[in-house]
Amino acid sequence: MTSVSRAASTTSSTLPEMEAWEESAPGVFRLPSGRLVRGRGLRQPLPAGPVPQFALYLQGRPPPAVAWPSRWLRWPDWRLPADPCEAPQALAELWQRADSERVEVACSGGRGRTGTALACLAILDGVPAAEAVGYVRQHYDPRAVETPWQRRFVAHFQR
Repeated sequence: MTSVSRAASTTSSTLPEMEAWEESAPGVFRLPSGRLVRGRGLRQPLPAGPVPQFALYLQGRPPPAVAWPSRWLRWPDWRLPADPCEAPQALAELWQRADSERVEVACSGGRGRTGTALACLAILDGVPAAEAVGYVRQHYDPRAVETPWQRRFVAHFQR
C-alpha cells in the first residue's frame, strides 16, 4: 500500500486517493484525526506535486497571488496575529477544510507562525494545549513555534 492510499484510508477525508497530500512529502503534517496539512515557508519554491485546494497565509503584508483559493491572516514575523478574533476563525476554517481538501498553511520561513498555527490546529483536533507545541515539534519541525509569546498563544488557544 502506498503512503497516499494509507493516508486516505486512515482519514475521514472525501478526497480521492490520488488527490490527497503525499504523507511523506516535505512539510506534510498529520493531525491525530488523520487530517493532513502542509506547512511551508513562502521563501522556498513551491514543492513538486499537487497544489493546495485552499491555503492560509500568515504574513505581515499581503502574500503573493496564487492560483488557488486562499486567505490572508495578518501576522507579522516573530509576532502574533494582528487580529486575535480573526485568528481562531481562520484556523478553524483551515482545520475544517483539511477534512476534505488539500490545505496548506505558510509564513515566510515555515517555522514560527506556521508552527504556531499547526499547534493550534492540533488543539482543534483534540491534542491538549499543554502538549500541542511538543506534538508539532515532534511531527513537523523540532524548531517550530519560535518565540515565548507564540508558545503562550498556543497555551491559551481555545477549541
